[in-house]
Amino acid sequence: QVQLVESGGGLVQAGGSLRLSCAASRTIFAINGMGWYRQAPGKQRELVAGYTSGGTTNYADSVKGRFTISRDNGKSTVYLQMNSLKPEDTAVYYCRMASGLYYEYWGQGTQVTVSS
Repeated sequence: QVQLVESGGGLVQAGGSLRLSCAASRTIFAINGMGWYRQAPGKQRELVAGYTSGGTTNYADSVKGRFTISRDNGKSTVYLQMNSLKPEDTAVYYCRMASGLYYEYWGQGTQVTVSS
């Protein structure tokens, strides 16, 4: 069973930066989707940034220009660089990887708290 392990969350002041990492416990072949999602208290989980199967990136409007997703397919690892953080970015952040038609993996979540 593949596990995704996230790291890099924490407490930061508004305007600060954090870098999240997500690594699979073993190599995932034929990855066709990678992304970061977040869920704030009382809200639904939303896509923050992701790679499409074609390799292009997409971002939530609220993070464009501040967050950057990157990956290392050879290591089944995905990153999220978060700059100019705002209090409204406070949430639990989850990574997701998908392969083939049926396989989908989620991380356990990492807390990001931005103080004003």
